[in-house]
Amino acid sequence: MPNRLAHQTSPYLLQHANNPVDWYPWGEEALARARREDKPIFLSIGYAACHWCHVMERESFEREDVAALLNREFVSIKVDREERPDLDEIYMAATVAVAGGGGWPMSVFLDTEQRPFFAGTYFPPVERWGKPSFRMLLERIAELWKTERSALAKQAAELVSHVRAEFELDAKARVETDASLGAVRELARSFDPTYGGFGAAPKFPPPAALALLLRHHHASGDEQALAMAKKTLDGMKDGGIYDQLGGGFARYSTDERWLVPHFEKMLYDNAELARVYLEALQVTGDAEYRRVARETLDYVAREMQSSAGGYFSATDADSEGVEGKYFVWTFDEIRAELAPEAAEHFAFFYDVTPEGNWEGRSVLHRPRTLAEAARALGVATDALERSLAESRATLLAVRAKRVPPLLDDKVITAWNGLMMGAMAEGFRVLRDRRYLTSAERAARHLLEKLRRPDGGLFRTLRDGRAHLDGYLEDYAFTSDALVTLYEAGGAVEFLERARELAERMLSDFDDAGGGFFGTAAGHESLVARPKDTHDGALPSANAVAARVLVRLGRHFDRPDWVERGRAAIEAYGEFVRRAPRAFATSLGVIELIEAPPLELVVVGEPGSADREALEAALAAHYLPHRLLAHASDTAPASSSLPLLRDKTRVANRAALYVCRGYVCTAPVTDASAVASALAG
Repeated sequence: MPNRLAHQTSPYLLQHANNPVDWYPWGEEALARARREDKPIFLSIGYAACHWCHVMERESFEREDVAALLNREFVSIKVDREERPDLDEIYMAATVAVAGGGGWPMSVFLDTEQRPFFAGTYFPPVERWGKPSFRMLLERIAELWKTERSALAKQAAELVSHVRAEFELDAKARVETDASLGAVRELARSFDPTYGGFGAAPKFPPPAALALLLRHHHASGDEQALAMAKKTLDGMKDGGIYDQLGGGFARYSTDERWLVPHFEKMLYDNAELARVYLEALQVTGDAEYRRVARETLDYVAREMQSSAGGYFSATDADSEGVEGKYFVWTFDEIRAELAPEAAEHFAFFYDVTPEGNWEGRSVLHRPRTLAEAARALGVATDALERSLAESRATLLAVRAKRVPPLLDDKVITAWNGLMMGAMAEGFRVLRDRRYLTSAERAARHLLEKLRRPDGGLFRTLRDGRAHLDGYLEDYAFTSDALVTLYEAGGAVEFLERARELAERMLSDFDDAGGGFFGTAAGHESLVARPKDTHDGALPSANAVAARVLVRLGRHFDRPDWVERGRAAIEAYGEFVRRAPRAFATSLGVIELIEAPPLELVVVGEPGSADREALEAALAAHYLPHRLLAHASDTAPASSSLPLLRDKTRVANRAALYVCRGYVCTAPVTDASAVASALAG
């Protein structure tokens, strides 16, 4: 019989709806029962695309004996970390404190006041790897709850004190722009010169760090910073972490070579990585970076965008219960699907061998360049390129007939913001209008379906049901994306909506200490109120909130918002000084504030050839701290946008105005003159 999760919208919770465990979603019903029956809470946190979450479900939560023990001695609560980042952040801090590390599934034991007293991650069905079996753990905690309650209460009090301290920001300090140099030096110390990336396996894509390296190189000419960025970008795009057939990146690489991924694909990773490959294209002109950015955006538009416009959250690592089955190939499968010569070329280029490179099968990757492969095969480079393109299309169609991994089709506001920004920037740089259309569809869908009647935001939407109040990251990422969408396409409506969300963010999440809380003022009472400061898998919500205030402050001539953005970063400035690498997004905000303002205005009819020529010429340049505005004769410059005042076409031609430090040079009407105007 289905349990209480059967009526939830989260695919992760629905995965557990038929467990014999008497699961509750987080809420007052479960918490009240724990208090009423004086039982400890077993809190299990995970997400739909989590491989080890599936393993623990099969090994423990589907077992009748384990379920009976949980149902008798505990109140069991299941939480989707993607729907409830506040609970995930609070109890992850406790898990790291107890276990020395974190991850998912997260297994936390709480008292009746929601206070954690023991925590860990995955627990096996039998004792191994120095871990007790999950059943042994449950029996021991149930016994301690009855016999050593005072000791558990003491542990809970200490853990709550530790967690609250994690979110206290008594570390105000001015952040100087040269802090970025400290971050670059930190990255250099952990850089892998052989394969790229930072640190040992497992390796996660580091988009915020790569963006910082590109900005630093641009500002200083530091070739080592560029070399570290390129080595990492090349390693990822050529590795198995990149889907060589369908585009898009997996969550992380299990090895140092970027070869064998953990095969889940997350929307937010692909949003951030698409943008950093676009930036790398502008910095280097490398056509490979154009290809990867385009393929990644195409993958999302093709497979991860609903017909209504919202972007889905993730796809699983597993297919038919086997990790990676959907993505890997055997040598015989390649030969069966392709003509002999095409199969030879494909197998050589993508390293498909009879013995395989992972568990007897092959993860597609590119161990050599196209030119190197062509020389080794004795064929022309362009002929090999055509052959590989045809083979990829054939094999992608074959793969589509396999049983696909689970699609987590919930729409998360914050993650949609990240992808909207990536799509908008994809249009601005690549000039492919499909990406602007995708971003605008997503934005209108979000503003229609995920906006609350009171003007605030919901967190998530699935099957037509939007619910859960939005978090800081939902407001910050969405507002920032709407500014980017305006700067890419020129629709003032998106800039106005961005301002409305920023005003709501200021009223609901403000911390008198200068930064922002992760939860709104009216949020339910929890054991701590989290603050998101450093970058993690997602950019720091506090930093993105600061960035959007600076951008909007410049668009609307609100210097108070610019200073409010600075205060949000300096609220934890001492932490930035101590560990700058962890605050790459924050450092970008300080650079934006301190850099001489570069304001660009394009005036002309949208879609006209003369305006498009100017914007295409502009798109070739890497300008990380620019402000871009648009005006046209049919959509007159709004009086609320000071940057557009007195900006008109010149001799009936589209014009680009380049303004530095609030001083504008003569407008440019010829695309060939854009580079010299920017060089200023």
